[in-house]
Amino acid sequence: MPDIQLGAHTLRSHGTKVARFHMHDWIILILLAIVDGCLNIIEPFHRFVGRDMMTDLRYPLKSNTVPFWAVPLLAIVLPIVIIVGMYFRTRNVYDLHNAILGLLFSVLITGVITDAIKDAVGRPRPDFFWRCFPDGKAVYDNMTASVICHGEKSVIKEGHKSFPSGHSSWSFAGLGFLAWYLAGKIQAFDRRGHVGKLCIVLLPLLCASLVAVSRVDDYWHHWQDVFAGGLLGFVVASFCYLQFFPPPYDLDGWWPHAHLHAMADTRNDEQLQSNANSLQSRPSMIVTAYVASEGQDGIRMRDTSPILDSMEGGRVL
Repeated sequence: MPDIQLGAHTLRSHGTKVARFHMHDWIILILLAIVDGCLNIIEPFHRFVGRDMMTDLRYPLKSNTVPFWAVPLLAIVLPIVIIVGMYFRTRNVYDLHNAILGLLFSVLITGVITDAIKDAVGRPRPDFFWRCFPDGKAVYDNMTASVICHGEKSVIKEGHKSFPSGHSSWSFAGLGFLAWYLAGKIQAFDRRGHVGKLCIVLLPLLCASLVAVSRVDDYWHHWQDVFAGGLLGFVVASFCYLQFFPPPYDLDGWWPHAHLHAMADTRNDEQLQSNANSLQSRPSMIVTAYVASEGQDGIRMRDTSPILDSMEGGRVL
């Protein structure tokens, strides 16, 4: 950990200030959540599915190995628990706030992009046959050979959301951000050759990969869906992390940008205060010198302090 005083920026001392500074960011997060909710409500594009295409869409309809409710726990709750645990060690509100904010941005931006593409593409899932014909009796249009589904509408609707995988994108968005965060905190790229640190960094990515693989095993997604979703989530996580933190290999990779700016401002203020104090503590250099001269009117006194002041100023310059 860099040699910076801990406990100088806590929730109690700077929490309100930091929250107010990022108020607009939190408003944008709320708007992203609303947009993502609307994208899940609207009907996706129903791509043409013909008789000949059903050969690749007859995989069995299975339940989810990783339930929908488990994805937010892995991608959001787990990273937040680790981030909060790190706060109790650093007592730094900038790190706590910006890490949580970056994580939520990563997940919500990924969710909006994923669901928007899902609705626009409308690719059928590998188990689309059984969604369309739950009784196994296929019905096709006589002219176009297009499917005429008679299954449950909500199940058919979900069957047109194969590309990209939401489980994969959300998992890599949240756990990918966590991997970046851990890499900075444990200084994984300090060039000291500690492979154990890389194992810690790769662990969240392994969990995300297992979630993605489960989507193929459950026949809810094609492998292209999973690959695209994982790539999308990790790219967004990388951008969001670097928006708030330096790269993990940076010398200041431990702290967020906001904390480094705050420390720089504090040092500048201390330097200015120190300079001001030094000027105030300097003894008065005003010296009154008198030159005595004897004349007809006796002794005349002349104040030469302006001359000495000008000489002193020239020496300083």
